[in-house]
Amino acid sequence: MTPLFSSDAQAREPALPAETRPQLAAALAQARRNGKTCPVAVSKLDRLSRDVHFISGLMTHRVPFLVAELGADADPFMLHLFAALAEKERAVISQRTKVALSAAKARGQVLGNPRLSEACAAVNASRVAGAEAHAAIVMPAIREAQATGAKSLRQIAAAMNDRGMATARGGKWDATTVRNILRRAA
Repeated sequence: MTPLFSSDAQAREPALPAETRPQLAAALAQARRNGKTCPVAVSKLDRLSRDVHFISGLMTHRVPFLVAELGADADPFMLHLFAALAEKERAVISQRTKVALSAAKARGQVLGNPRLSEACAAVNASRVAGAEAHAAIVMPAIREAQATGAKSLRQIAAAMNDRGMATARGGKWDATTVRNILRRAA
């Protein structure tokens, strides 16, 4: 038996459906294809989901999964029981968090990032600096394309693509990309 372990970064959000957890969805699809030879292995049942319906659906559709905490011989009753406890725990955690946030807000504590505007400004400045640096690098090639007869934005973009130069994001040049660089350089 070769268990499939999911290093799902979103495993900290077990209430999310499998569709929004791509690694879990891939692991479940592989487990469905390979059957008992490749079950999805999780340390605790709540790492798979805190939803009784989801867990019982996996059992109903005979998707093999292994919960290390419960062992390989865990029967369906025990899995249902642990799934129900995990679902109740999710509700208790949610309620406790809401109460704690309300209490903090009532004490006048600022919730969220109190320096969010500063953080946004720093990120935006970094993005602009990167765009400026890229524009400075590609402007000589754009000027050269213009000197060799490329007049329209499309012609310049074609010349840049012919030279094998990538855009800042590694893509192909188009008229809009050239226009943005020319505006930045002006």
